Amino acid sequence: MVDHELLDHCLANVGIRGTVLQWLRLFLSGWGQRVAMGGGELSHYSLVCGVPQGAILSPMLFNIYMRPLTQLVRSFGLGCHQYADDTQLYLLMDGHPDSAPDTLFRCLEAVAGWLCGSRFKLNPSKTEVLWLGRDDTGLGGQLPSLAGAQLVPAPSVKSLGVIFNASFSMEAQVTAITKAAFFHLRQAKQLVLYFSRPDLATVIHVTVTSGLDYCNSLYVRLPLKLTQKLPQVQNAAARLLTGSSPRDHIHPVLYQLHWLPVEYRIRFKVLVLTFKALYGIGPSYLWDRLSWYVPWRTLRSANNNTLKIPGPREIRLALTRARANFWAVAPAWWNALPQETRALRDLTSFRRASARPLVRVQSDSFSRTRTKEGSQPTHRSL
Repeated sequence: MVDHELLDHCLANVGIRGTVLQWLRLFLSGWGQRVAMGGGELSHYSLVCGVPQGAILSPMLFNIYMRPLTQLVRSFGLGCHQYADDTQLYLLMDGHPDSAPDTLFRCLEAVAGWLCGSRFKLNPSKTEVLWLGRDDTGLGGQLPSLAGAQLVPAPSVKSLGVIFNASFSMEAQVTAITKAAFFHLRQAKQLVLYFSRPDLATVIHVTVTSGLDYCNSLYVRLPLKLTQKLPQVQNAAARLLTGSSPRDHIHPVLYQLHWLPVEYRIRFKVLVLTFKALYGIGPSYLWDRLSWYVPWRTLRSANNNTLKIPGPREIRLALTRARANFWAVAPAWWNALPQETRALRDLTSFRRASARPLVRVQSDSFSRTRTKEGSQPTHRSL
């Protein structure tokens, strides 16, 4: 749906002109399509819209084409996040909790007009609204319509594969992840007799481990009754891959596979996100939640590359403090790293150094497990 003429203007607006613009025009021209039906082929049609699927330049060209939409939304005072063709608008209704402001109405009208003028087809049935506030506001009837369809608050929405609800409990997300993981494990169990161990490990990593690691930083400080489902998935995957018995202790199995437990994988992800945010290779909204620790008088700790931990005054409620995962947890975990690790500036070196303490803790757990098993005549063995 990317119109070539409109894309040409978008490229010029971002400063792409002259020879480079001519190269991109040649790249987009000459594409066509042909329809085959009943053993015969119809005539060849030239394409005047769209970018080649699978080409390296295509995502960049599409993002440039969609760039004016972000500028339009922010001109109304709303926030906007975009990922490919997924656009999210968010509005802080401070002081107006009972009705949607006129700004939202006018912004949605402008968005619908821009999409129509940019040759895009708007599908209001796929538009979801998540209301983060009191349930007794009666906001459902106050929301505007979009392209003739009335918008209503949804109990949960999916954002880039993560399910959110109004309370941000993450219960639906964890349930969906574990359900899908156990389904894939049951399918992989049927391949044990036919796959080698490296091939089976590849299948498990693609279908199960990747799901556990995706956006796992959102699981920080969730209730134990909810997060304990995730280690159960990892333990089941490890036992399937090694062929160990359910009665065998899981720590030696994970140590044998060089797998970090789920809780350490989450901690490692948060530390890497913190590093990226601090040194400009992560999203700016994460950096906005962090600040370097500056003592009120000259101390030796001033040069230790530590972060300021927010206090009770900055996070009013204890429950909010416990669930403000990145703001409250990231500085504490960062400050717990060795000083030489916090001083690193290379991402690859930091990833290796920050993982060492976690591996060391896992190794200590493995040693304690072997000591217990060696002192008792039990059936547990390696």
